[in-house]
Amino acid sequence: MGAPSRRERLRTATVTEIKNGARRLLVTGGVDAISLRAIARDMGMTAPAIYRYFPSLEALVAELTGDLYDELRLRLEATRDDAGAEPIARLLAMSRAFRAWSVGHPAEFGLVFGAPVPGRTAFVDGCVTRDRPGARFGAVFIEPILDLWRRAPFRAPPAELLRRGLGEGRLEPLRLSHGEIPVEVAYAFLAGWTRLYGLVAMEVFHQFDWAVTDAEALFELELETLTTQLLPEAPAAKG
Repeated sequence: MGAPSRRERLRTATVTEIKNGARRLLVTGGVDAISLRAIARDMGMTAPAIYRYFPSLEALVAELTGDLYDELRLRLEATRDDAGAEPIARLLAMSRAFRAWSVGHPAEFGLVFGAPVPGRTAFVDGCVTRDRPGARFGAVFIEPILDLWRRAPFRAPPAELLRRGLGEGRLEPLRLSHGEIPVEVAYAFLAGWTRLYGLVAMEVFHQFDWAVTDAEALFELELETLTTQLLPEAPAAKG
């Protein structure tokens, strides 16, 4: 393919400027502050002109959400690669990077991981294939857990319990976006993500203020507890 034309370059630059404007409004006023009219005014455009680039506010929010997922994923991947080859070290490094990004970008965290809004809801509904930003983000956490399982199966609830809770197609959304993975890995990922997300969300939204003075210390304690659950299953004692 040849180099993009001048018109294509101008369009790309304008789309980027529109999304940057939406992010500034998000940071300064929250999701409700994002409006095509406000972005157009800041850019010196008419509001109808914005519709040549985004058909609706919801479409803009959905694309901004995807960009934020990609930004966070790239941060995690860089941290992961610096951590070495050991899966536990990678998980720890990425978990800490996730917390650092979230605490440092509370408005962006609120859009991506907070209460549903129309544009983000449409974005999430579309994350059913591996090439979608949300699926690519999830994969960075699934991969080291799967690596651990392949090296030496870790502790997991009884297989019968897992089949009863996660069988009969209940993992179909996860498998659509991440492929076939052992039910033990799926459970470890979902349980671990629930704890990681819950801790970070409560810190970002100041829901820990009544209980602890150092949310990072609690986070580190939970990370240590979580990783011990991913250690290999102890061999059965010989009688």
